[in-house]
Amino acid sequence: MVDGDRMAGGRVAILGGGNLGQALARGWVRGGVVPSEALVVTRRRLASLAPLVEEGIRVSDDNRGSVREADIVVLAVQPQQVEALMAEIRSELDPSRHLLVSVISGVTISRLRELAGDAAFPVARAMPNTAVSIGESMTCLSVPPEDPVSGEVVSRLFEAVGVTLLIREEMMIPATALCACGVAFFLRAVRAASQGGIEIGFHPEEALLLAAQTAKGAAGLLLQRGSHPESEIDRVTTPRGCTIAGLNEMEHQGFSSAMIKGILLSARSAGELYTAD
Repeated sequence: MVDGDRMAGGRVAILGGGNLGQALARGWVRGGVVPSEALVVTRRRLASLAPLVEEGIRVSDDNRGSVREADIVVLAVQPQQVEALMAEIRSELDPSRHLLVSVISGVTISRLRELAGDAAFPVARAMPNTAVSIGESMTCLSVPPEDPVSGEVVSRLFEAVGVTLLIREEMMIPATALCACGVAFFLRAVRAASQGGIEIGFHPEEALLLAAQTAKGAAGLLLQRGSHPESEIDRVTTPRGCTIAGLNEMEHQGFSSAMIKGILLSARSAGELYTAD
């Protein structure tokens, strides 16, 4: 079992310096939860991590060496790469001092333990989104109930870069669709709104600012008031008004249906990303 007090100030190795891995590194350093000197991000092509180096974050192409120096090992590779990665680092993994944190979609805790060679290895799953880089992620976490220490450690990590929700492991695939993929869905909605703004007369940069800030304010109403979206919509709509006219047209064109169908398809696709050998 890992030592929670030591882990709280431990060294972190992020194995996989793609978009999410880099976002995690930036978020933890900027949030003050992991000092830059206690963090390393790995990738085969170090040139791709040049922006992190410029920000004072250490990088490496040595996965085994990075694990050897770490207390918390974050697995941030693609699902099809996890088997090879675990085979590479397995000899360096020590259940008495390492906590594995996986942000890989579709790979279960039991499978990660198999790959680590220990049925009781401390493992936690997390599904953040790229907003970790600015401290605004919605991160879903899943931890075995028999390992509360790992749960405390991983909660501290991700609460520093946004909001967390502890869920059952079987809900991690839906979390991928709604939270991780969801960033792209809401950004596309903001982009569409800005394009509408251009068509009604605003310059592109003005339209994007208006759309993005309006979306931020709308989300803030729900989060701060704890209200239902329809309650806030009712505050804006009036009989024969312009808001209800626009809403009805969007619904006629399938706006809500398209969003729902997109989330459902993303969830199905996320469930097919990893197949154990």
